[in-house]
Amino acid sequence: MKISAIITAAGLGNRFGEKKQFKSLCGQSLYHYSLWVFLDVKIFDEIILVVPEENKDFIKQDIKTVFDESIKVVVGGDTRQDSVRGGVQASNSHSELVVIHDAARPFVTKKLINASIMGCENADGSIVAIPPVDTIKYSKSFIIESTIDRKHAWLAQTPQTFKKKQLLNAYKNNTSKFLSFTDESSIMEEMGYKISIVQGSDRNFKITTNDDWDRAEAILK
Repeated sequence: MKISAIITAAGLGNRFGEKKQFKSLCGQSLYHYSLWVFLDVKIFDEIILVVPEENKDFIKQDIKTVFDESIKVVVGGDTRQDSVRGGVQASNSHSELVVIHDAARPFVTKKLINASIMGCENADGSIVAIPPVDTIKYSKSFIIESTIDRKHAWLAQTPQTFKKKQLLNAYKNNTSKFLSFTDESSIMEEMGYKISIVQGSDRNFKITTNDDWDRAEAILK
């Protein structure tokens, strides 16, 4: 079975204030951390890195210098959904599984990657997720409308692995084309595909704010 890895690093960093994926974290660009782990898994037929158009040439040179590995660099779209779809469409036509990961999660592990792949054995896809520890409230305008039972709630992370044929079908037949999905699992769910959950890790957090960056630096020091 051929498996493609797609690492998304095309975000503009609006919430962070800059393109954090290319910022140096303890001596390495943030996106390097994920690439090292995915390269070490030794199961992928290809690794695709999705980046902003204006950074493509620099990143291609950086990869040659740092990794000396064959990594395909493709240009992302206006949204995360567009970027991931572009990465999927750029993958090998013989790939049966695609493993999608956010470069802003530098502490992904080989164990999580392998677990997400194994989670597809009896499902159309698999996501890494953790149960919440806080009470979850639902509100659209800062007035509580309901409380969500956290016993049945999960906080989605990446990697997320999907059977490529089903994911492409979900993209093609998405009935909510004007909605911006925050992950591919949502698109698959809408189509009625079976998506399994595998236990994630608190350490596999996404760097979104400066506080997250400080936390990552503290872990690495």
